Amino acid sequence: MSVKVVLVVACALVDVDGRVLIAQRPPGKAMAGLWEFPGGKVEQGERPEQTLIRELAEELGITVEEPCLAPLTFASHAYPDFHLLMPLFVCRRWEGMVTALEGQRLAWVRPNRLREYKMPPADEPLIAHLTTLL
Repeated sequence: MSVKVVLVVACALVDVDGRVLIAQRPPGKAMAGLWEFPGGKVEQGERPEQTLIRELAEELGITVEEPCLAPLTFASHAYPDFHLLMPLFVCRRWEGMVTALEGQRLAWVRPNRLREYKMPPADEPLIAHLTTLL
């Protein structure tokens, strides 16, 4: 039986105070109400960095330059109907004000408090890496 592998890329935006941005999945989406790192599905012909630059502009209205994206770790998680592979990048520099352009709730959270927010199973293992880094 073959498993569909879905490549999604995520970004830990880190502000000057060392807080990380998370977004709440809106009603009507899979796993609605859970908190996650911004990002999205890598489209055909896109590199993960290009996806993040596009998604951060679409979701948050910010401009990120590729050299500002540093790969940190990745998640590999088996969901019932697909397998998720999700590289996590860290970004400390961007242009513009972070704005919830898709109606999602946003929160700037200290890394040691991320576990207080319910996240999808694939995102949870990433918290330890961020806590260690920050």
